[in-house]
Amino acid sequence: MRAQLELDNPVAAELAGANDTVLRALEAHLECELYLRGNIVTLEGDPDAVEAGKAVVTELSDLIAEGHDIAPGTIEAVTNALDQHESPAQILEDVVWRHRNTKVAPKTVNQKRYVDCIRNSTVTFGIGPAGTGKTFLAVALAAAALSRREVNRIILTRPAVEAGERLGFLPGDMMAKVDPYLRPLFDALNDMIDPERVSQHLDRGVIEVAPLAFMRGRTLNDSFVILDEAQNTSPEQMKMFLTRLGFNSKMVVTGDITQIDLPNDQRSGLVVVGEILEAIEGIEFVRFGGEDVVRHKLVQRIVEAYGEHAERLAPELRPADRRRAQ
Repeated sequence: MRAQLELDNPVAAELAGANDTVLRALEAHLECELYLRGNIVTLEGDPDAVEAGKAVVTELSDLIAEGHDIAPGTIEAVTNALDQHESPAQILEDVVWRHRNTKVAPKTVNQKRYVDCIRNSTVTFGIGPAGTGKTFLAVALAAAALSRREVNRIILTRPAVEAGERLGFLPGDMMAKVDPYLRPLFDALNDMIDPERVSQHLDRGVIEVAPLAFMRGRTLNDSFVILDEAQNTSPEQMKMFLTRLGFNSKMVVTGDITQIDLPNDQRSGLVVVGEILEAIEGIEFVRFGGEDVVRHKLVQRIVEAYGEHAERLAPELRPADRRRAQ
């Protein structure tokens, strides 16, 4: 079967990309032959493959015409959405946060669901491998909520498991001691907000970054609270954190249950909480997979390879935790 689509000249040029990089990325995701001559796109192959290819090209063309920048990674987002019978435009047009040249938006169907859950629920759990955007999207939504004055402050926390009681032996004040464990949160913040503004917010308490232990005994009102690396919490720490929830606040809990650093005889609070709170209204669980990894393509392959290796060695690698978390 052969089909042709005529595009506007600017759309055709954008679809090709510099040195045809976008076009080559598109071809890699289609099961039919693809040619672009001038402003005519030609697709050849099996009827089903050609129809699927036409849908992808049409969606991309519409996005380009609406002013979207198309990069090779956008192709995967579009094909992923179409595979799950979702509208790519609905996902890619949901801009969570804009700052200077930074535009943060979901890139997969699961990321879109995660963003919607954070907006609509009081407590959201994002569970999945590295590179799925769990923390980055949560920080972007927190920055957006602060800018709209929906909350008065952002609180970022994570357990400093590796430091434990040894924090006191590290040089510097408390912020210097915990900086290595909280640095990823600072990096995400600085991507969303000017570093000078971040420093001002930190000085005024508008943004607080602290180890999880500092949350005990507090009630967090009018706050957007993010707990990162939650797989390294104990069940008691997770309960303590969740019960800090105050009025007009949101909580986002992120973690990867395949990277638990706790002793082998200690269960992860992130695993246990799924058994306890899964059915409670106002709490949502979003589980990411390797298909949601939006870093370098090699990261997705690494995640998949480790996942396959873990399955082969399943009897030795926290089998109870993984079964309960699924």
